[in-house]
Amino acid sequence: MSINSIFQFLVPKDKKFFPLFEQAAQNLVVLAQTLHDAVNLPKNEREAYFKKIEELEAIIEDIAHNTNLELSRNFITPFDREDIHALISAIDNVADYLYGAANRMRLYQVEKITKSIRKMTEITLESAQLIQIAVGELKDMKNLKNIADCCQKINKLENKSDNVFDKAVADIFENETDAKNIIKYKEVLSALETAADKCKGVSNVLESIVVKHS
Repeated sequence: MSINSIFQFLVPKDKKFFPLFEQAAQNLVVLAQTLHDAVNLPKNEREAYFKKIEELEAIIEDIAHNTNLELSRNFITPFDREDIHALISAIDNVADYLYGAANRMRLYQVEKITKSIRKMTEITLESAQLIQIAVGELKDMKNLKNIADCCQKINKLENKSDNVFDKAVADIFENETDAKNIIKYKEVLSALETAADKCKGVSNVLESIVVKHS
């Protein structure tokens, strides 16, 4: 048993941080699902979904704030303080960019949702679901392989998102004649592509935690 494992055994079971992580991850999945649902609806039916996304992003931001407050109040933490801060911040970053994508669709009055946008929201939803699974495994640190497997899948999804983004942008410049639409679509796609990058950011933090506790 490593020194880290021994220390982990001696630290009291956390009753504050893990519930916050799980709440953030759960809300992130709901946010990603809501965005994916929204892009599969006609324009006049999306507003309620966009409002829900805005509310969920605010909830996740509050959870991140509360997590950092708990860090300042607690001397003993379940794992490294910098990893706790990095993890909750990384989850919050994903939510920020998913909300950003939704807000661009809303503000720019995007009428037609392309297949590429739908595909990218599907990718971020799958990544968010994997984040939730991995975060759920942090509580007892008994299944580190499952966390590592989730991280590997998230990284593959990020590569897939890059490919979809590149092809989508090329297609826009080749086939779209309205300059305003080019800007609208590129802004939405860029936000979604960055959200996928931020999912990989969560994966990187999780991998760091796994390495320290293996």
